[in-house]
Amino acid sequence: MYARVVTIYVKPGSMDEGINIYESSIVPAMKKQLGFKGTTLLANKDTNTALSISLWETEADMQAGEASGYLQTQFAKAAQLFTAPPANAHYEVAVQV
Repeated sequence: MYARVVTIYVKPGSMDEGINIYESSIVPAMKKQLGFKGTTLLANKDTNTALSISLWETEADMQAGEASGYLQTQFAKAAQLFTAPPANAHYEVAVQV
């Protein structure tokens, strides 16, 4: 299994709006992607940062969303809330409980 970890930098006071966009629009779009296994959003209102951790069956499934433009489309849904472009990283899941 593979994980995409996206660090999101949010304007002060915009975290709740960002969480709403994630829940109402981004998560439903993720669920339609081939190989999608689940997601978690971690939010820190003190630092105005969030981490989106999405799990994918294969590395190819994870990368397909980037190649197709899917990931960029999801970023655009909340772009007005960002103070910097999201930082995207890939990991192989070593342990999951």
